[in-house]
Amino acid sequence: MIFSFKAVRSNGESLEGERDAPDETALVRQLQAEGVIPIDIRPAGGLRHMLNMRVGRRGKRVRAEQIALLTRELATLLGAGLTLDRALQVLHDLTRDESVRGLLAALREHIQAGGTFAGALEAEGQTFSRLYINMVRAGEAGGVLESVLERVADYLERSADLRNQVRSALTYPLILVTVAILSIVLLVAFVVPQFSQMFADMGEALPLPTQIVVASGELFRAYWWAGVALIALLAASIQTALQRPRVREWWDRRLLRLPLFGSLLVKVETARFARTLSTLLENGLPLLGALNLVKDVVENRRVAETIDQAAQNLKRGKGLSDPLIHDGVLPDLSLQMIKVGEESGQLDRMLAKVAEVYDREVATSVQRLLTLLEPALIVGLGVIVAGIIVSILVAILEANQLAF
Repeated sequence: MIFSFKAVRSNGESLEGERDAPDETALVRQLQAEGVIPIDIRPAGGLRHMLNMRVGRRGKRVRAEQIALLTRELATLLGAGLTLDRALQVLHDLTRDESVRGLLAALREHIQAGGTFAGALEAEGQTFSRLYINMVRAGEAGGVLESVLERVADYLERSADLRNQVRSALTYPLILVTVAILSIVLLVAFVVPQFSQMFADMGEALPLPTQIVVASGELFRAYWWAGVALIALLAASIQTALQRPRVREWWDRRLLRLPLFGSLLVKVETARFARTLSTLLENGLPLLGALNLVKDVVENRRVAETIDQAAQNLKRGKGLSDPLIHDGVLPDLSLQMIKVGEESGQLDRMLAKVAEVYDREVATSVQRLLTLLEPALIVGLGVIVAGIIVSILVAILEANQLAF
């Protein structure tokens, strides 16, 4: 980092300039070692530069993958005997990403000011989840921050693996759909109009399918911008509606009832629920507090409602498994495993096994879904393209017959 400084030599000579240093403290030591007394040190560019740095860091959000990597590296450095302050400084010096450097610098400043690590994480707003912050807070209180960070890193990495697994599996179908839609648009908007002049002389003799295709092409060419605006408006309206709790709950309930996709979503949420709750219990959080955190982690509001109901029953002195079984949203196998873990006093271990089981179930379900989805997409989209081509060919054949 570049700092501008003002200093004075022992003979009274003033000195100004800029110099690269990890931080202000390091620059002070450099100047003092040269026999120079520093008077003023600030980032190069003054307040404007500092504001730009702050805006730059906030403008580019630190990704979840970067958070997982930082957590793993921080746990490793703490395990090697470094203090938290020193570990944050080492990571700051090693990274080249400006957003990550800014985040590490802010965390270190909070620690140096006497704050806790959990407080430093909380001060960063939405960068760290409530689950992350509460696990770190529990680790600091118990003096086991290193092991807690290792578990957090494991949790983040496994969650990322599950998310990436689903995304990568859906990449090919999305590419297939995108290419097919573009092909249809090119046919309707640019190929079909080439035949419009030839079809214009046919009048009523033009077959109905061809009339529909030609009219669609002309409509698209004239009002494509309206279609784009309508799609954008519809997407924004749906997004706004889903922010309402009742609408979101209704939508999530319907998603879970979809054929094929619904069972996959249940398995994904079951794996996420089991892994998160297992990690929290392993770190010493009480079951009730852990459930209150877990319901914010799952994405489907119907599943979150089930977890919240279980937490309410737990407050009344009831167990965890019975309300989950009564609700019936989670798969039967997972519920029976949770019940066994609760009765044997090894709930955290059993939840970890549930997460492993449903990680594999998700992988199997995704492959099975793709096995069914890919041929259906190819056939369906092929039929649409073939229908457009056939409608043109039929009109051409009829035109030739009329010519004779």
